[in-house]
Amino acid sequence: GDYLQRQPLQQQAVPAMSTWGDQGYADFWLNETNDWIYPLLHQASNEMEKLVSDLKPFKVSELQQRALNQALRSLLLAQASDWPFILKSGTTADYAKKRLTDHLARFNYLHDCIRKNRIDERYLTALEVMDDIFPEIDFRDYHARQPQE
Repeated sequence: GDYLQRQPLQQQAVPAMSTWGDQGYADFWLNETNDWIYPLLHQASNEMEKLVSDLKPFKVSELQQRALNQALRSLLLAQASDWPFILKSGTTADYAKKRLTDHLARFNYLHDCIRKNRIDERYLTALEVMDDIFPEIDFRDYHARQPQE
């Protein structure tokens, strides 16, 4: 990161849409078997952005910070490309649907608890143990996207 901060912008690239998937395009990840997930994921992502934006200027308690970090973990786990891939392949589609909806349900639960400032610490701890990926995650890194020029 330091190098990029010290150097002026030299080039800008806009990568073409491609993938290692079938025929080099994303039709395996977006099709009639899994298109229902994207509005849910976009809504959750927008909710997370708004939550972080609303709380960022204020000092949050340690419990709120833990809940925000866990909400972000749940969102990232819901966004895993495995779920739409499995839904399309049909190998374990019920499993993928359950995992995706479970992660979204956890995100929505935590989002509501944070908004209402009613965080159940015991349940939060259980979620932290259950989904303990990304130990260094920090909700403050998740902020609203900058408008495109």
